Amino acid sequence: MKKLGYLSLMLLLASCVSQGTFDLKANEATQLSQNLAEANNRIKTLETLKQQGDTEISGLNTKLIAQLKKNSELQQTLLNERADLDRSQQTFSSRQEQMQEQLQEMNQNNQELLTSIAQLQQEQNQLKEQVAAERKARDEKVASLKNTYDQLVGALEQEIKRGELTITNLKGKLSVNLPNKILFDSGKTEVRPEGKKVLRSLGDIMTKFPDKALLVEGHTDNVQISSRLKETYPTNWELSTARANSVVHVLQDEVGLPGERLVAAGYSEYRPVADNSTAEGRAFNRRIQIQLVPMPGTE
Repeated sequence: MKKLGYLSLMLLLASCVSQGTFDLKANEATQLSQNLAEANNRIKTLETLKQQGDTEISGLNTKLIAQLKKNSELQQTLLNERADLDRSQQTFSSRQEQMQEQLQEMNQNNQELLTSIAQLQQEQNQLKEQVAAERKARDEKVASLKNTYDQLVGALEQEIKRGELTITNLKGKLSVNLPNKILFDSGKTEVRPEGKKVLRSLGDIMTKFPDKALLVEGHTDNVQISSRLKETYPTNWELSTARANSVVHVLQDEVGLPGERLVAAGYSEYRPVADNSTAEGRAFNRRIQIQLVPMPGTE
């Protein structure tokens, strides 16, 4: 349709203008047609490029939207992470404060423990010193008792051999045991001459141990007092005490031991050393037992 238009125009122009003018105009028309075709081609090319650009822009927009969405998600994640971090920091700070308080309390407890340990160590050292002192005192006491025992046994060896007395060292206590048959006649409280001789030998030895007091104990068997003695000694209590007093008098009046070193006591039948059901046992139980004890103030 466009070509027919151009031809009609050219025929019209040809009828109106000269041949030269016509040719010129025909050339211009041809050139315009070429220019128009080129313009149309460029338009098509540009439309194609525009379409490609639109497609690329659409793809880029899609990518941009996806990236923006991803960025939004990342920002939200970052915010969450920061919130978690803030909470963690708060928790850490709180925990750190608690641990610091616990550490201070532990340090205080440790200091108190160290103080207690030091006190206990001091007390332990004092106890060790006390134990050592008591052990030394005990050893000295044992040595002194052994020395006293050895001297007594040595000095009274003959009396021991004759059965007039025995000496025992039981649990750190020295005792001199004298059977009544050596000291007294049956039913009597006056010391016999043979008994006084033994007591003098004992008293001579005891002058060497002024730190020892003599506890003189009277003991009987369980046979009740006979009717002929009841008026004087109603029970074995009176008899045992009277015999202990008689020995004390001999030691003080005839041997010369100071009265402050002497004690008399009667135990009647209640501290037997043998079986009262036999004559031999009853003979053992009828005795004077002299305990060697420390003088008051010397322990």
